[in-house]
Amino acid sequence: MPNARREFLKGLTATVNPVRDPFGEILEAARSDGSKAAFESLISNLKAEKKYPLLFEARLMQKRHQLRLPLILTEPAAGLDPETQGEYEQATIAAAREVGEHFLADGDIIASWPYFRAIGENGSVAGAIEAIPSDEAEDAVIEIAFYEGANPSKGFEMILARYGICRAITSFSQFPSADGQEESGRLLVRTLHSELLANLKSSVRRREGTAPATASISELIAGRDWLFEGNTYYIDTSHVSSAVQLSPRLEDRHSLNLALELTDYGRCLSEMFQYPGEPPFEDLYSDHSFYLKAILGREVSEGVAHFRKKLGGSDSDPDGTAAAQALVRLLERIERYDEAIEVSVKYLKDFPTHELKCSSVPQLCQIAGDFDRLRKVSRDQEDLLSFTASVLYDSKS
Repeated sequence: MPNARREFLKGLTATVNPVRDPFGEILEAARSDGSKAAFESLISNLKAEKKYPLLFEARLMQKRHQLRLPLILTEPAAGLDPETQGEYEQATIAAAREVGEHFLADGDIIASWPYFRAIGENGSVAGAIEAIPSDEAEDAVIEIAFYEGANPSKGFEMILARYGICRAITSFSQFPSADGQEESGRLLVRTLHSELLANLKSSVRRREGTAPATASISELIAGRDWLFEGNTYYIDTSHVSSAVQLSPRLEDRHSLNLALELTDYGRCLSEMFQYPGEPPFEDLYSDHSFYLKAILGREVSEGVAHFRKKLGGSDSDPDGTAAAQALVRLLERIERYDEAIEVSVKYLKDFPTHELKCSSVPQLCQIAGDFDRLRKVSRDQEDLLSFTASVLYDSKS
């Protein structure tokens, strides 16, 4: 009886968990229903076993069978007629997308990325990365998100959450594309401002018993010179200077106002922390204060005049081109296009266009819709391409 019982249980287990024979399944499918069924069986087995890289190869083999190409490649598919080549490429893209989606469905962003990267589709991976809590991301995901450009703004957020402001500032200077840069700059300025405000309030509370409810650093430090006695500072001073230097790129008014408050704080720091900036922002905090106020529509004339004075050149900017480019950017931001064009024509005429860090004269003319000016300037500068553009634009009106 014991032996009979064992045999009974063995048979019952085999019934409940039958041993699959995928090779036999494929062979039977091919014999019964032909090649289409064989491929369906192959693909079904690979999906069930989550062998997704082999699924990619199976899809391509299936397409080669449809196109009457060799099933097993001994060399890269080449010399195909354009129509066949196009079909095979589309099948490759579809297979990569399918495999990438399977990996994502299993939560494997790292394995999915090569397939989506190969076909130039970031959307699915970007969405999966977006769902990950910023402080839980592993290094490989941060690499894909930020450095490989799958989702730069989320990647930057992950760097900030995991490694802190210092690493985030370094990473910002290496931002892989314009995509997400604005959002990341805002996050950096907001985070730095928040930490600095909290530290300042803590010091005021210790000295005065309570701290004002203000969210403004400028208001908090006003009339409290004692905060900066003895070379005191409240957050890494290099972080403040870096955030201020990136701030003119921002579009968001709230972030610009926060950056302006950082310049107020920076100007109060002792001389040993007054780091020199790049021209025309040599007096880093004061010069940026003028610039940010003008962008925000405050003391605009004073800000423009301040940077016009720098156009003659200086020891750090002998030809004045850095000052000219900064002024052109400022004038463009405040929509004073005529003045921006005049500055560019006078001071940047011989500066290589591909090296400009501001809009070129043709670009400014297009933004302003001033095609008469574009025609005149392009003729004066013997710029036949821009002259043609001005003629064609004018003919549309």
